[in-house]
Amino acid sequence: MGPQAALLPDGRLHLHHGPIDLVIMAEEQSEEASRIAFRAARDRFASVLNELVPELPLLRAPLGKAPQGLIAQRMHRACVSVAQGDFITPMAAVAGSVADEVLAAMLAATPLTRAYVNNGGDIALHLAPGQVYRAAIAGLDGQLNGQIVIGASDGVGGIATSGQGGRSLSLGIATSVTVLARNAATADAAATLIANAVDLPGHPAITRRPAQDIQPDSDLGARPVVTHVAPLTPADIARALASGAARAQKLVAAGPIAAAALVLQGQGVTV
Repeated sequence: MGPQAALLPDGRLHLHHGPIDLVIMAEEQSEEASRIAFRAARDRFASVLNELVPELPLLRAPLGKAPQGLIAQRMHRACVSVAQGDFITPMAAVAGSVADEVLAAMLAATPLTRAYVNNGGDIALHLAPGQVYRAAIAGLDGQLNGQIVIGASDGVGGIATSGQGGRSLSLGIATSVTVLARNAATADAAATLIANAVDLPGHPAITRRPAQDIQPDSDLGARPVVTHVAPLTPADIARALASGAARAQKLVAAGPIAAAALVLQGQGVTV
């Protein structure tokens, strides 16, 4: 089945194709501008999956040769900007890059006051001067882990979350890591790396399996990913969070990200 589009009861646009599921909001004083933005989003989304599939072997490999497609190039650039020597493949930024590309198409078509493209929780965001965006950070259990308030002057154009129980496999034990960055692709890649760094190597409470045993086509190959984390002591939680916070601090200092919120078994830290 090809790309599907539907207008939701609250006025947002829902786009779906294969594993990609977008919820899109566009605000402007004119209803016509919102219609133009939604049309541009549909038109750009129509070819997204077909563009990515031919380059999947390269995108699932460690960073190296730059890909050809526009979205694939976004993925590659984002991962290069945050890697700092760590293992990462461009797939770490796929959700954010798709969101960025669709939002860019909307903004190229018409001016908007406020807009976002939410790709499964990884969000590309546009705010005109004076605008504000509020979001909640919810845990897997539905409990509120925090709130985010972003203003147009903050320079944040992307929000992404990674960790245990999400759509992707993780090398670390973080319940969740939420990152604010200049775009969604960068936030997506950074959240992956920070979540990987929240870890206690060799700890008996952590169960791991080779990624390829869970998902045969995983870009992580034979690397052991976390499948279960038993209850940890407060000291262990603090140690794992400190490791992730150190990784996040390096990224904040280097410039790719603005902030990060790390959560592990009900405890959290912000950078």
